[in-house]
Amino acid sequence: MSAAARPWYRPRSLRAQLLLWLVTLHVVAAGATAWFSYGAYGRLVNTFMDEQMRLVAESHPAHHGVPALSPLANEKALALGAVAVQVWSADGGQLLATSWSPLAVPLQPVPGFNDVRTGPAAADLWRVYTAAPGPHAGQPRVQVLQSEAFRHRRIVRRTLLEGLPIALMLPAVLLSLWLIVSAALRPMRAAAREVAAQDERSIAEISLARVPDEIAPLVAAFNNLLGRLNDAFAAQRQFVQDAAHELRTPMAAIGLQIENLRSHVPPGEAAERFALLEAGVTRAQHLLEQLLNLSRQSAPRPGPIDVVDVAALLRESISQLMVLADQRRIDVGYEGQCAARVAAPAAELHSVFDNLIDNALRYSPEGGVVDVRLHEFEGHPVVDVVDNGPGIAPQWSGRVFDRFFRVPGSVAGGSGLGLAIAQAAAQRFGARIELRNRSAGDGGGGLLARVHLPAQ
Repeated sequence: MSAAARPWYRPRSLRAQLLLWLVTLHVVAAGATAWFSYGAYGRLVNTFMDEQMRLVAESHPAHHGVPALSPLANEKALALGAVAVQVWSADGGQLLATSWSPLAVPLQPVPGFNDVRTGPAAADLWRVYTAAPGPHAGQPRVQVLQSEAFRHRRIVRRTLLEGLPIALMLPAVLLSLWLIVSAALRPMRAAAREVAAQDERSIAEISLARVPDEIAPLVAAFNNLLGRLNDAFAAQRQFVQDAAHELRTPMAAIGLQIENLRSHVPPGEAAERFALLEAGVTRAQHLLEQLLNLSRQSAPRPGPIDVVDVAALLRESISQLMVLADQRRIDVGYEGQCAARVAAPAAELHSVFDNLIDNALRYSPEGGVVDVRLHEFEGHPVVDVVDNGPGIAPQWSGRVFDRFFRVPGSVAGGSGLGLAIAQAAAQRFGARIELRNRSAGDGGGGLLARVHLPAQ
């Protein structure tokens, strides 16, 4: 069942489920308490009031005379629980005296307690006690009446007062439960953050020290999965490294044989085919070096890192690639507008700059220009590598960081790994690479590769 179709009484959140059930239990408990209290207080109040009515009826002297009755002040006295007393003739045919004349309730034929309704309203229901006939003939009979509405209000008020502590305690209990559940789920959130902080290059097991026993099996199973995943990545890295190392020696031998064969190749078509062969071997050797670099970038994160001078590292990368720049007659310029120091492994930062500058040199036309700039952008240091090559078509901009991807129609003899290696190395120390084509307003066509360095 999807989250949208899940009914409200079955929330996905454990906290919501616990609170929903606990609220339901509290409401049921409050209802049961109110029902029990209503019944208990109803019996108690009715018994107490009935006994009072009986005592009032028996308190009048048992003789042939009619006792004097004090009239009630108003009808409100009846609503507040006062009893009305009636004195009837022995045969019940004549009302001899009453403390509230508007109340027309005849003498009940059966002695004892009765419920009498004088109208459709709730206030028209009366509790009536009719005294038994006296021992003397012709002795008047006494009847006492009390409002049932007063009794009902009394019982309801007592019931509400009984349930008031539960009602007042419910918000406090819910808040306490919310805090308790939040505290109980805190180790799960910490485990989630620990998992989110990992990547394929640094996979570590989740500590079970603070994990609740109920989810410990789940975390243990997840750790087992992480271990197998780590072993699989390690095996993949080892395979790439072993394959690249095994191929380096024969490729170096092939390169040496080609170099020795150069002087024996006659000019003409044979020389052209020899140049194609030499270029293929050179590209294969470059590909092996890139595979080794990519495998190193996929290795676990290094330990302590040092603060690196970015300007010095850029000058070193440029000097190492000047051989390629001279071969293609490309003018390489450097402009350092700020001093930047970054906490990052020097080898990985070197890998980022080397691959970006190498990519610019390979894709710029012969006799072109490559500029390397170190400056601040929006308050943070950035490194721009700018070339005047063909740039990247919009439909390929989302794939240029994929491994072994080369833009269709590219004439440069690259391996398709340079940008992937640079991206992997940058992500390891918190940098970000941005690629965008240069417009006419930026000084012509080409590509701008910007490295957003992490804040120091």
